[in-house]
Amino acid sequence: MPSDRAAAAHKDAKPRTLGQKIVHELREWAVTLSVFIPLFFVFSMLAYEQRVIPSESMVPNLRVGDRVAVSKFAYGYSRFSVPWGLGRLLPLGEGRLFGSVPERGDVAVFMHPHFNRVMIKRVIGLPGDRVEMKDEQLFLNGEPVPTAFEGRVNYIPHQRARPVNAREYSETLDGKSYLTHQWRAGSQADTTATFIVPQGHVLFIGDNRDNSKDGRDTSGHCPDEDGVIDEAGCALPPSVPASEASIGFVPLDHLIGRAETVIFSTHRCRTAPGIDCPKGRLWKGL
Repeated sequence: MPSDRAAAAHKDAKPRTLGQKIVHELREWAVTLSVFIPLFFVFSMLAYEQRVIPSESMVPNLRVGDRVAVSKFAYGYSRFSVPWGLGRLLPLGEGRLFGSVPERGDVAVFMHPHFNRVMIKRVIGLPGDRVEMKDEQLFLNGEPVPTAFEGRVNYIPHQRARPVNAREYSETLDGKSYLTHQWRAGSQADTTATFIVPQGHVLFIGDNRDNSKDGRDTSGHCPDEDGVIDEAGCALPPSVPASEASIGFVPLDHLIGRAETVIFSTHRCRTAPGIDCPKGRLWKGL
């Protein structure tokens, strides 16, 4: 009978050797990965990807070690949407597909215009906007952005030994409120030239105003004319290496996505008497 033959065949089958078991397991993993990796790649390119915060330019809202969910469809798609930095190696054209302009106050991820580094800052100026700093006060189109002093906080910056006593402000831009820090008096970025954002570009500033190299720094901009900077795309002067230049005005096709949520964090606040440690770093909206 068929069942008897099957039972006999099963009885006669030799047990797998250790090597055969390893080969079988590797094949199973190869099949699984061959399905999972392409799906993960497509999901990371079209929907969401995770980014790790490497610096303190967005303190107090983002900390070193925060894992952030980035919406890839928020601003459309360009070659910089391709995960793992592969887009810059592909023969893709300029421009964006399904492109849209970000909103003021968005926290956005983008590619540095002057060299290969992914950045995260806050959108302050849109095409046509006039942006400037006067004595630490942010001005947009000639009007001061509403700002309220919240108090002083103490924290120990990443890779530093001494604590910082920062002045914490609440800033409201187009109905979006967020916290900023100022802790250094007389910083060069406290008073700036007037930046007129060119078409097809945006201007970014970090929330940690005294520890952020951003659109306020003139090293990545075209030269000013009578204190006004309104052009983009100039070559860097020989005295400014690309790796040391600021972001200047950022082209819209360099946008990667909008940072929406801190999923979790590996940030460890170094505690000491009088040190304020942030709370709620799990699934925290931005």
